Amino acid sequence: MNGDEAAFRELVATYRQYLFQTIYAIVRHTKDAEDLSQDVWSRIYFSLPQYQMKGLKTWMTRIAVNRAIDFKRSASRRREEMTSEMEIPMQAVQTAGTLSFSSNGVEHEVLMKETTELVRQKLHQIPANYHEVLTAYYIQHQSYQDIANAHGVTVKTIESKLYRAKQWLRNNWKEEDFM
Repeated sequence: MNGDEAAFRELVATYRQYLFQTIYAIVRHTKDAEDLSQDVWSRIYFSLPQYQMKGLKTWMTRIAVNRAIDFKRSASRRREEMTSEMEIPMQAVQTAGTLSFSSNGVEHEVLMKETTELVRQKLHQIPANYHEVLTAYYIQHQSYQDIANAHGVTVKTIESKLYRAKQWLRNNWKEEDFM
């Protein structure tokens, strides 16, 4: 098959749907699966000279699965980074019912207000046991100690609850919901 474009087109026609379904089963998003399918087919094409004539379908599937897993890991890291950025407490001062942020200017203030509002809108999706601690920390800007005192538990318990709540967010909220 080395360089034979007609044979490669036939290969694509035969396995296109199979590889798309394989990728989709991992990433669970149609557009991402379509993009990854294109990438996988180009990787297959350029890797054909190294193919050793042992189980073509298995070899192509391995390329597709590895690429989909890499993509999913990368997306997970991006969500994790986004969530960890939310961990940095906003330096807000409550003044006459409006938030005024110290430093960083008007753009930062508007962005933070929009993000806070979006999180408020999404909070109804969060399980009740996580809702309280997330609201206290991110919306009301309370410290771990203040939240622990209010609930009559240890700071370690609040840390654990926040950790589990952030895990829930990573698994249930998509980054594009916040773009």
